[in-house]
Amino acid sequence: MAKVLVIGGGGREHAIVDALSRSSKVEKIYCAPGNAGIAAQAECVPLKDTQVNELKDFALENGIDLTVVGPEASLALGICDIFREAGLAIFGPSKAAAMIEASKDFAKQLMKKYSVPTAAFETFEDYDKALEYVRKGSFPVVLKYDGLAAGKGVVIPETFEQADEALRDMLLDGRFGKGRVVIEEFLTGPEFSFMCFVNGEQVSPMTLSQDHKRAWEGDKGPNTGGMGAYSPVPLISEEDIRFSLENIMKPVARAMVAEGCPFSGVLYGGLMKTPEGVKVIEFNCRFGDPETEVVLPRLESDIYDIFLAVAEGREIPQMKWSDEVTLGFVLASKGYPGSYEKGFPIDLGEDVPGTRIFHMGTALSSDGQLVTSGGRVLMVVGHGKDFACAKDAALKKVNAISCSNLFHRNDIGWRIF
Repeated sequence: MAKVLVIGGGGREHAIVDALSRSSKVEKIYCAPGNAGIAAQAECVPLKDTQVNELKDFALENGIDLTVVGPEASLALGICDIFREAGLAIFGPSKAAAMIEASKDFAKQLMKKYSVPTAAFETFEDYDKALEYVRKGSFPVVLKYDGLAAGKGVVIPETFEQADEALRDMLLDGRFGKGRVVIEEFLTGPEFSFMCFVNGEQVSPMTLSQDHKRAWEGDKGPNTGGMGAYSPVPLISEEDIRFSLENIMKPVARAMVAEGCPFSGVLYGGLMKTPEGVKVIEFNCRFGDPETEVVLPRLESDIYDIFLAVAEGREIPQMKWSDEVTLGFVLASKGYPGSYEKGFPIDLGEDVPGTRIFHMGTALSSDGQLVTSGGRVLMVVGHGKDFACAKDAALKKVNAISCSNLFHRNDIGWRIF
């Protein structure tokens, strides 16, 4: 029986811990740092996801058989290289391979070189040149900070004034640090998340999901890390999925091998079905959040076998997926994705059949009260035979939760309904 360490402390990690807790091979789960909800299914370890050397020492001292990495910050710091050098099995890409997310420019240049369909783009370090390029183009336009920005480094200005403000933010004021900006053409069409387990050139697709990025209903307001998601995605045909696998995900996995940085772990394709066909919006080097919370509950296979096979460079086992629909609502702190306050008490209310809660940003106060501790606080996922059942169950549970400082979108899955 295995001991597993999960790194991270959000909803994605809660979903990973939850999936591992269903494995017949896993005896003990640790999570660093974890959160108040994860603590019910794993032993939380008071180490941050960026304390990579301390995490390695913990894994060695506690006889950890496998470590699974959630957040991009740990991967960008090279945690997988550090663990592998110490002889520890770890699920996730090397620091070199994590560049596919850590640098938007790296990802775009890779797609350009290997003819992977994506939006036209240019990269700039100089504010004046970037502004001139935007002035000559059309609106809306997509501005992406070339680095990690916790899901908030993408701005879609509708006017020249908005573009100027965003470019000042990214290139002059150093909001995310010193960097570059990738300026892309604006594409239209439904977006979907295509996550695949990847092991070198081996690519094993998961079921699709669709995330809702904007803060407010009707897909209005600022971009967030995601306000809800559902799976599967009926708007995307089997032909679209086949195209995405054969013309995007597999070629990128092969390209990473050819570039000397083979990918191992979860390759996340943020894709869009445009009028000209499916194109890449972005790649991530790990499970998406909140997509993981609707995808992993549908996995019927033992996830430990999959994680270990990828970590050890073996063939990825066949996966079996449930026919059930999952649909989830994120409950976020008022003010998110801008500034927000923490420490508000949460009452989770009565249980509702056909639902589960993943904790994203919760903690326990000194007197044991569940309180808010992040921008995104909880994700309530409903599951059922169809979208209506899943949504009804989830909303019933959302309405049973009481907290004075949370808001949510009611229209998750609106494209389906």
